[in-house]
Amino acid sequence: MDGGVGEEGKQQPHLVLAHKLFLLSHPDVDDLAKVDLRADVLAAVKSDDMASLYESLGAGGVLETDAALLAEMRGRIEEEIRKLDEKIADAEENLGESEVREAHLAKSLYFITVGEKEKALEQLKVTEGKTVAVGQKMDLVFHTLQIGFFYMDFDLISKSIDKAKKLFEEGGDWERKNRLKVYEGLYCMATRNFKKAASLFLDSISTFTTYELFPYDTFIFYTVLTSVISLDRVSLKAKVVDAPEILAVIGKVPHLSEFLNSLYNCQYKSFFAAFSGLTEQIKLDRYLQPHFRYYMREVRTVVYSQFLESYKSVTMEAMASAFGVTVDFIDLELSRFIAAGKLHCKIDKVAGVLETNRPDARNAFYQATIKQGDFLLNRIQKLSRVIDL
Repeated sequence: MDGGVGEEGKQQPHLVLAHKLFLLSHPDVDDLAKVDLRADVLAAVKSDDMASLYESLGAGGVLETDAALLAEMRGRIEEEIRKLDEKIADAEENLGESEVREAHLAKSLYFITVGEKEKALEQLKVTEGKTVAVGQKMDLVFHTLQIGFFYMDFDLISKSIDKAKKLFEEGGDWERKNRLKVYEGLYCMATRNFKKAASLFLDSISTFTTYELFPYDTFIFYTVLTSVISLDRVSLKAKVVDAPEILAVIGKVPHLSEFLNSLYNCQYKSFFAAFSGLTEQIKLDRYLQPHFRYYMREVRTVVYSQFLESYKSVTMEAMASAFGVTVDFIDLELSRFIAAGKLHCKIDKVAGVLETNRPDARNAFYQATIKQGDFLLNRIQKLSRVIDL
């Protein structure tokens, strides 16, 4: 498991495995595909002697456990740890500090490889105690972050990101700082903070080197998806629609180019067609799948708001025909969004017309000021009563 820069196209093997495990548990993946996935998972677990994972997958009914194979794996792990401990003892007796650190790091990496989460984290702490250089300390944080993403341990990821930021206050190079942005962006996206994720991803477009997390086209897929629901039209045009780095690879992701461009060019029928094509990919992504319904709602809010922006009033029929759907569908959709306060318009059911009532920013500010003023006066009155006593 390499904490250094991932080679182009070389995804960290455990994260590939994590994605396959996710697909195995997904109800939308057909049984035939799951047969291949099961074989891939077993091969990965065997090749890295991931005994604990093998046992838990057996207990969960994902794989059939072979007791002899499990014993073999455990035997190899014990033997390897004995050798690594000997190297550490030898380095401590006969060699310098950097060799001692390297021996401890080797043991940490071995625990990561065999999937022993707690032992790996413990050993990484020991290694950190032997590490002086900020860059090397940062690499240990990247190892920890990869463990966090494998187990989707958001508490561990969050603490590691904070730790990395503190380390950068002591120094640290730009290349590692840029890599951290992608890790943090992925964390934000996986915890539904799409706005911050979009900002971090867009900052990293021209400096992307975190191939250990995902390939560049997956990165662009995430960048476009998070930007569409986070940026206004002007920023979307400048940072995404016209960005040369995005234009270079957007065609590699099915439906993504039509999704982005039809939204920007107000071609709503094409947009809905591309969007339904993308839903499958969003559903089958382990970071996005938990937020699938939320994301679907947010995208529809953006697109309906954009359409209504151009009108003071518009017939339901015109809107339905622009989107290539029925009037009943639009009626039901908009009723939900209006009730949730996501769209500022009202439906005149008798005339079959939508009337927009966009809130005035100055008016909203005025109302907020009055509300805060009332609150302050109430607080002062309460305080004066206390003082009078």
